[in-house]
Amino acid sequence: MELTGRIIAVLPANSGVSNRTGNPWMSQEYVIEVPGQYPRKCVFRLFGEDRIKQFNIQSGEDLTIQFDIDAHEYQGRWFNEIRAYNVIRGQVPPVANPATAPFPPVQGQPEASVASASPFPPAPETASEGSADDLPF
Repeated sequence: MELTGRIIAVLPANSGVSNRTGNPWMSQEYVIEVPGQYPRKCVFRLFGEDRIKQFNIQSGEDLTIQFDIDAHEYQGRWFNEIRAYNVIRGQVPPVANPATAPFPPVQGQPEASVASASPFPPAPETASEGSADDLPF
């Protein structure tokens, strides 16, 4: 999965030593804001000192993050974790104006104009006076 947006917060790094293996570990969380009519925010985590240094994420950057979602149980409650595994730097796509694009394009089909995106078929043309199709309905 992936999200594209702007980094609005870089939280402090966490580190420690694994009880199971005795190896040191490090993780850091970031908040990304996904643009749109109603912007959404999401917290994601990078795990591993090498990845944290490699990606060097700074507040205000426009990024696409590729991530996995997993859940774990703790004392009878479940918690989601969003763990990023790749970061792509680039521009945030422009927000579409809902007034000019009321229907999202169907994947794999060319984008239709607003006039042809109407959910109703065009009204039939009226027949001229005296034609054979002068039905009242």
